Amino acid sequence: MTTAVRGAPAAKAAGAPRPGSSRRNRRRPALPYLLLLPALLLELLIHVVPMLVGVVMSFVKLTQYYIRNWSAAPGAGLDNYKFVLDFDTATGKALAHSFGITVEYTVLSVGLCWLFGTSAAVLMQRSFRGRGLLRTLFLVPYALPMYAAVITWSFMFQRDTGLVNSLLGTHSFWLIGDNSFWSLLTVSVWRNWPFAFLIVMAGLQNIPGELYEAASIDGAGWWTQFRAITQPMLRPVNQVLLLVLFLWTFNDFNTPYVLFGKSAPREASLISVHIYQSSFVTWNFGLGSAMSVLLLLFLMLVSAGYLALTARRRRTVSV
Repeated sequence: MTTAVRGAPAAKAAGAPRPGSSRRNRRRPALPYLLLLPALLLELLIHVVPMLVGVVMSFVKLTQYYIRNWSAAPGAGLDNYKFVLDFDTATGKALAHSFGITVEYTVLSVGLCWLFGTSAAVLMQRSFRGRGLLRTLFLVPYALPMYAAVITWSFMFQRDTGLVNSLLGTHSFWLIGDNSFWSLLTVSVWRNWPFAFLIVMAGLQNIPGELYEAASIDGAGWWTQFRAITQPMLRPVNQVLLLVLFLWTFNDFNTPYVLFGKSAPREASLISVHIYQSSFVTWNFGLGSAMSVLLLLFLMLVSAGYLALTARRRRTVSV
């Protein structure tokens, strides 16, 4: 009895919180936010602030005459937007042409990247000799620095000394005229399809092998297994993959700029290059900013519609 009584205060003391422990527990929830603060500040400075400045610039007539003193630039209201959306003018027609080229380029590039990436990922699921080396080679285009890779392609597309004409036995111009679009598409697919391959291959790792074994026992061939098992199980991965590829490709500026220079051919004039030329070649930053804001709104609208559509499909399938 005496031992129990003497042990009670000791147990109570052991179970009681130490002085200052509650204060440390209150400080711990703030630590993750403090660690995220540098990244948030950089995001604010690099993306949010320039975006807001661009929106402000779209409402003023900012040309080369007001670069030194932005506050002196006259207000434009919605005139910049009305002007670029007036498809009866040369500026509106050029913007519509670039938009159409960009849509065609995006659809073909995203579709081919998904097709090549998915096909390679499915083939790499089976074990065979040299599979590891082949996987590594597939990822080389994605791992190479973008500028070095595109500059190499520009040398390969040269008419007289390029590797492409040497292999094909032709003397075609690949960086001007109608061929410029297909050259741009080739470089885009070559650079981006390994990303689709990597994402789809990661998604395939989460599909249980028992499903394929059961399907094989039931007599299902590889095409039936791909259509009934692989594609439905990869639907969430494909939804994210297609959206990311769409945003990357539609906004692509580096590839055409490095491949063609400041003035891309009309057949390969993507909307990003057209906005650059309107802003930094003709020195009409107000019109260029208005085009950029319209592009941002278009991408946001398409992304929101795509996410709403995929969410509705998921609800329909679950029901």
